[in-house]
Amino acid sequence: MAGHEFPEPADRKRPVADPTAADPLAGREEPRHPCDPAFKHGVVVGFDGSVSSERALAYAIGMAHRSRSGLIIVHVANRLPTTVWAGCEPPVFVDVPDHRTEVLGLELACADYLAEVPWILVERGGDICHELEEVGKEYEADAIVVGSTHGIVGRLFGSVAGRLAKRAQRPVVVIP
Repeated sequence: MAGHEFPEPADRKRPVADPTAADPLAGREEPRHPCDPAFKHGVVVGFDGSVSSERALAYAIGMAHRSRSGLIIVHVANRLPTTVWAGCEPPVFVDVPDHRTEVLGLELACADYLAEVPWILVERGGDICHELEEVGKEYEADAIVVGSTHGIVGRLFGSVAGRLAKRAQRPVVVIP
């Protein structure tokens, strides 16, 4: 089973607050991403196509297969501060068009090694650690699997795996 999670259309009607209610926000519901119940208690894995994320994906596939659960593959799109481009203050983050998710989705759909487990590909934008934990919370994941970060970027800014392990509310498996 393969698939993708698509965000709801922007023109979809939202609940309207009851005008007779004392609190005007009482009728509003928090916007929530749709979550396929078939993937509840699955395994979340961060994937960007790098060698370390491929190792993490391979481990997560085995973990999902052994536990007979679904696999939630998460690709976090790039966000850059506008100060990088314009040199202005305060830093505001903008989404950079990232067609990599589409490419990764096509590659994963053609991969034989994913045939044994049900999986979905979820695209998010923002901080990688925050988004992996949010997806884990939405799907009530049993674990989050990530690859380790090597190189100078990980040393300067801290690795995703290290930051995620410190703040996550569920088990984090770091694959070297």
